[in-house]
Amino acid sequence: MPDGPEPAERARKPLRPRDAATLIVLDHRGRALRLLMGRRNAALAFMPGKFVFPGGRIEPGDRHMPVAGALPAYAEAALVRRVTRPPHHLGRALALAAIRETFEETGLLLGTRDYGPPETVPAGWEAFAAHGVRPDLEALHLVARAITPPKRVRRFDTRFFVADRRAVAAEAPGRVGEGAEFTELAWFTLAAARKLDLPAITRAILDELEAQAAAGFAPHRPIPFHYERHGRRERVFL
Repeated sequence: MPDGPEPAERARKPLRPRDAATLIVLDHRGRALRLLMGRRNAALAFMPGKFVFPGGRIEPGDRHMPVAGALPAYAEAALVRRVTRPPHHLGRALALAAIRETFEETGLLLGTRDYGPPETVPAGWEAFAAHGVRPDLEALHLVARAITPPKRVRRFDTRFFVADRRAVAAEAPGRVGEGAEFTELAWFTLAAARKLDLPAITRAILDELEAQAAAGFAPHRPIPFHYERHGRRERVFL
């Protein structure tokens, strides 16, 4: 019996998207809204050299990290819509993945020190215990969901969250540089961000972000979902 499909056949088969999350940190100080973006290392296989928001896929520890506050109810509900057999506490794991990945790529620890450090933390969260920070999911707003189109070297089912810069409880320097995932990190206005070398979906998310920020991220708003179907880009609401 053959062991499986031939390599060429496997190459043609679309990759299954992996659950992932991104965090857009906003700075409302000053006359214009600014947001944090990093340039991905040119040596990376996925989106090399592009400016993006920090983020990545869910890791096992994200399902068990203690938190200080829960996600808003509307976000919890939206995060499981149009998901076949969603795993238990999917929204919580996605929000924590966004916070952890933001720390790993930028050095920013999002959360609160009001409750003291968690007694135990899973792998990947040691820095939060060391800095006495508990992630605060209540500080996050959900703004969009997007799935990487087929025939890409990596595919992710990404949920985009936003948080205010004031939710950053601590910072660990040295996470950005020549050998890191981000080689540059800076704050940009929306106008300046649109002039950067961006992936198409990041440009679309900037438009979603601008509209929702203008509405104050009101609860119960529809959450846009971007994906590709039969070669056509689709945008529906969750």
